[in-house]
Amino acid sequence: MSARSRELFGLLPVSLLVTAGFTAVLIARSDEIQTATATYGAIFLGCCLFGHLFIRARLPDADPYLFPLAALLAAFGLVMIYRIDPEQAREQAQWFIFGLLLFVATIVLLRDHRLLERYRYTIAAAGIVLLLLPRVPGIGGEVNGAFLAISVGPIEFQPAEFAKLAIIIFLASYLNDTREVLVRGRVKPPPLRRSLPLVVACVGLAALLIGVVGLPAWPGGLIAAFAAVVVALARERPSLKHFGPLLLIWGLAMLMLVFIQDLGSSLMFFGGFLALLYVATSRLSFVAFGVVLFLAGATFMAANVDHVRERIEIRNDPFARGVVEKEGYQIAQSLFAQADGGLFGEGFGDSLLFPPGGGPAILPAADTDLIYALIVNEVGLFGGAAVVLIALLFVARGLKAAMMAHDDFSKLLATGLSAVFALQVFVIIGGVTKVIPLTGVTLPFVSYGGSSIMANFILLALLLIVSDHARRDARRGDMGGVV
Repeated sequence: MSARSRELFGLLPVSLLVTAGFTAVLIARSDEIQTATATYGAIFLGCCLFGHLFIRARLPDADPYLFPLAALLAAFGLVMIYRIDPEQAREQAQWFIFGLLLFVATIVLLRDHRLLERYRYTIAAAGIVLLLLPRVPGIGGEVNGAFLAISVGPIEFQPAEFAKLAIIIFLASYLNDTREVLVRGRVKPPPLRRSLPLVVACVGLAALLIGVVGLPAWPGGLIAAFAAVVVALARERPSLKHFGPLLLIWGLAMLMLVFIQDLGSSLMFFGGFLALLYVATSRLSFVAFGVVLFLAGATFMAANVDHVRERIEIRNDPFARGVVEKEGYQIAQSLFAQADGGLFGEGFGDSLLFPPGGGPAILPAADTDLIYALIVNEVGLFGGAAVVLIALLFVARGLKAAMMAHDDFSKLLATGLSAVFALQVFVIIGGVTKVIPLTGVTLPFVSYGGSSIMANFILLALLLIVSDHARRDARRGDMGGVV
């Protein structure tokens, strides 16, 4: 079976999900909807078939699973949004069409993704401008304590969704040029037994700070972790120039916390950079140093920025008195909804989303931030795990494209795009399940909103372009290796 035939076969679960989902919602809401509306489902499946035929014509060697996995996530989102509000589902279907058109335009205009290297500084500047736009008076504004969206007339979108692509393209190009400098001069580290006294000293430092000085466990452990990372770096004897890019991107991430006050976006961008840094240099010590730096910066911001501190307080105990008034009810209702779903859920359209007498939704922001909680409520833990599995498979296919690529820029680009996609899924699901503080990041292809759909369609197009070039070169015998 050819790759494109496998892609077409992979769209069958999408057809089944859309058909079963819309049918279940219509049955559950038969007292509200008199006519069985199959228009949205038919348009959605027609768009998926158009996308398949376009990929078959323009990218015949591209990965056969990326597009069906993205369509499956989008199908989950469309059914859930239709369950909330049919009018919103119509708008989401329109955004899906616009995103598909942008997907087509990206593939048509960008015949060779390696051309992006020539314009990396222009792309980086555009990404930084996009990140700062929500702070511009007149078009930007604060929503729930964070500056995420801008409004230009009737159009409203989140620039961070497109900025993430620009930043990843720049980082992939920059690290492709500087990776040799970063790893040059690396010497063989001394035996581990010679570093054991330093490791013991780090553990002793943590015990001293926590047990004797009385420092809380988190700052004390963080200081000890920083000392341990310094020991690991000292074993490799890097020069100071190695830390320039790391400190610069860390500074930009902290700047994002100050200006747009969104911990999730900062984590997503900085995490993508660390993934690219590891692939480019193969040095875990750099990644560990970056993680400790980010935790230290986030801890400082939590102590000095009210919005970040409130988010962490809400995450720590959303049921505490005084926290509920600070939007802790979002996390509380999310946890209740997921617990109510159990293993198998209430069924499409059968969860208690609105009170019987009418009024605002019991689960706030169910179409955007908390859509994963609604999914778990209606299709249970197994359905929520299925969404996570689909996203992980999408990331795995993106990394497979990176491994098959024959040039370093393609490897880094596909790795960065896959990493930022994975981090975005982790940030939103982690926030909904109270693993990390809840942020305004959307669940890719699932949450309601045009910005997310269109930006992720561009991400999908870039991954397919990289995959097509890699598989075509592999078929010709020009196999690539790992960076």
